[in-house]
Amino acid sequence: MGDVTTMDMTGTPRAVPSSRAPSRRRLELAAFLRGRRARVTPADVGMPPGPRRRTPGLRREEVAQLSGVGVTWYTWLEQGRPINASAQVLDAVARTLRLDPAEREHLYDLAEVPYAARQEAAAETVGAEIQGIIDALDPHPAVVYNTRYDILATNPAYRDLFLVPPIEAIGVENVLWTLFVVPKKHCPLVFRDSELPVMVATLRGEYGRHVGEPAWENFIRELSVASPEFARMWASGYVVPPGPRVKTFWHKAVGELRMSSVSLSINGMPDCRIVAYTPDDEETEERTARLRGLRREGGAQ
Repeated sequence: MGDVTTMDMTGTPRAVPSSRAPSRRRLELAAFLRGRRARVTPADVGMPPGPRRRTPGLRREEVAQLSGVGVTWYTWLEQGRPINASAQVLDAVARTLRLDPAEREHLYDLAEVPYAARQEAAAETVGAEIQGIIDALDPHPAVVYNTRYDILATNPAYRDLFLVPPIEAIGVENVLWTLFVVPKKHCPLVFRDSELPVMVATLRGEYGRHVGEPAWENFIRELSVASPEFARMWASGYVVPPGPRVKTFWHKAVGELRMSSVSLSINGMPDCRIVAYTPDDEETEERTARLRGLRREGGAQ
C-alpha cells in the first residue's frame, strides 16, 4: 500500500495515507509522460540546449519549471506514485509537452481526472456521412446517441417510435427525458418498468468516466428533480454494460413492434454510438413496412 501525495498551499508535496497500491494505470501514466517529454527539445520551448545534455528531450526539472509545478511533485508523477493532480496542473503539463487533443485526453484518463472537454464532444453535430447511414436503414429505426442518451441524429423510422407529439412538447433532445417525463400512457415502451432500470444502469456505467463534468452533473441533478422515479433508480447504484436487447414498442397505428437493438461505435466520436433497431419477427417486419407506408401517406401519427 502506498500514500497519496497532494500539494499544500506552498507547493510542497505532502503524503496522505491511502489504501490504494500503485496501479497499472499509474505505470502507464509514468511511461506516457516520459515518452512525451523525450520528444520535446529545448528549442521547441524556447530554451537553449546547454552543454553536455544527455537527455533526448526536456529534463524533468525543465518540465516542472515550464509547467509551474514543483520538481519533486513532477518527478513523483513520472515515477508512477499515487499522487493527485488537478485539471489545471495537467493542462499546464500538457501545454509544456505539446500534447495534441487526443494525447491530452489520454493524459486525463491515465491520471483519473474528469476531462471537461468531453462535454464538448457530447454536443457534436453528426456529419452527412453518418446521417446518410442511418437514413439508409429506414424503415428500420436508427439513432445516434452519446453516452448520456442525448439524441444527436435520427431517421424517420426512429421518430415514428419516439417523437410523438406529447414527447416533442418537452423540448429536450434526450431519450431518458422522453421516457421519464412524459405521462406513462404516452411511453412507447411496452415493458417500461423493466426497460427503464436497465437504461439507467447503463447510464451509471458510463457516468463513471464523467464524474465531476458539469454537463453530466447538471443532467443527473435536473432529471432527478423532474422525475422522482429516475431519482430512485439512480440511487439504487446498479450498473450494466450496453449490449444488444429485444425491446417491444407500441405504435397506435400498427400495434406492437418487437425490435432487436444493436449499438455500433463511430470512429472519431468515442462517446457516441449508432443504435439500430431491426424487427425480431416476421410480424414486426410487416408492421414496420406498413408504418413506412403510412408515413409516406401522412398518416403515421
